[in-house]
Amino acid sequence: MRWLQLAAPRGGPDDLPLLVSRAAPAIEATEIVIYLADYQQASLVPLLGAGLDREALPIETTLAGRAFTGLDVQSAADSPDRIWVPLLVGCERMGVLEIVSSAAGDPAMNEAAWELATCVAQLVVNRRPYGDVVERLRRRLPMQVAAEIVWGLLPPLTFATDDMLLTTILEPCYDVGGDIFDYALNGDVLSVGLFDTCGHGIKASTLASLVVSAYRNARRCGLDLVDTATSIDRWVRSEHPHMFATALLVELERSSGRLRVINAGHPGALLLRDGKAIRELPGPTALPLGLGHLTTHRPEVHEEELHPGDRILAYTDGITDARGVDGERFGLTRLVDFVNRALNDQLATPETMRRLVRAVVAYQSGQLDDDATALLLEWRPPHAPLSHLRDRTAVGP
Repeated sequence: MRWLQLAAPRGGPDDLPLLVSRAAPAIEATEIVIYLADYQQASLVPLLGAGLDREALPIETTLAGRAFTGLDVQSAADSPDRIWVPLLVGCERMGVLEIVSSAAGDPAMNEAAWELATCVAQLVVNRRPYGDVVERLRRRLPMQVAAEIVWGLLPPLTFATDDMLLTTILEPCYDVGGDIFDYALNGDVLSVGLFDTCGHGIKASTLASLVVSAYRNARRCGLDLVDTATSIDRWVRSEHPHMFATALLVELERSSGRLRVINAGHPGALLLRDGKAIRELPGPTALPLGLGHLTTHRPEVHEEELHPGDRILAYTDGITDARGVDGERFGLTRLVDFVNRALNDQLATPETMRRLVRAVVAYQSGQLDDDATALLLEWRPPHAPLSHLRDRTAVGP
C-alpha cells in the first residue's frame, strides 16, 4: 500500500493498471484488474494494462455486479481462484477489483484484498483529474456538451459520516442539462441544494451552472437559508431574465436532527420513517428562483424534527412525470411504493437509488423525456434513541 501511494503521484491515471498489477505478488495474486462502473451504473468496465484481456460485465447478472451492489466480497464455486472486491471511497461506489490468486477464499486474503481495494479506489479518485482515460472508460455513449457542463460541476454521488448518509442519482447520463445538485458539510450542518432549471440542452445547463455556483458562493459567504435563496434568485433574474429554476434548499443539523427546508416551486420531498413514506413535506414555501420579484414575501423556511433513522427523499419532476407506453405517469404513488419495497428489502441506500432510476428509465422504455434526479438523505445518529432531544431539555446556568 505504501509503495502504491508513493508511486502513483509520479504517473497519470493510465499508469494505474500497471502499478496495481505490480502489487499483486504482495498479496499472493497473479492478476489484479480494476473495473469501474459506467455513468449509468449498468455495467462494470475494465481499466486494462498491457497483457490483460477482459470484457465489460453487466451489473445485474454477474458476481462482479453482486459485489458492487451488495458491497461484499464475491466468489464462485466453479472459479475458486477468483474474487471480486468492491472499490469504495467512503460509501461512494467506484467499481470492483478482480483478484486472481490460489489463496482466494482464505480469510487473510480477503482482508488484504479489502485493504488493497480501498487503496486502489482512492488512487483512482486522486489520479482521475490528470487524464481522460477514466472519463472515456465510463462513457458507453457520446456525452453531449450540456451533460459535460453538469457532470463537471457535480460532487460525488454518495457521501456519508457516522451519523448521516446522502446519495443521489441523475439520468439521462449523456444528455442532461437542467438538473443539478450540490452539498457541503460544515461543522454540524449539512447543506444540500437540488435544482431543476427550465428548458433543455445547453441553455438549461448554462443556467444550472450559474445556479449551483451562486448557491456555493452564498453558502461559502455564510448566508443563511433565506438569504441564500434570495441571492440565487437575483443572479438568475440578472443573467437569465426569462428563465427560472425550481429548488429545494436544505440544512440538516447532525447533532439534533433539526431539518430546515426552503421549497422554491419544487416537488415536495417525502419523509420516510420505519420503512415507509409517512408524508410529504410542505411546499412550495417560495416562488421558483428567478421569479422572486413577483412577490413581496421573503422565502419561508419549513422546520422538521427528524427521528433517528429518518430519510428524506427529494426528486425532480422527471421522476414522477415519466410516462409509460400507455401514457400513464410514473407518479408519486408508484415512487412511494418502489421506495417502500426497497427499504423493506434492506437494500443499501446507494443501491436503492440506482434501482429507482433504472426503474424510471425502464418505465419509459429507455427514453427519458426529461432529466430524472433523486436524492436520499438519511439521519442515523450513533447515540441513544432520545439523545437528539438533549439540547432541548438542558438546564441553563
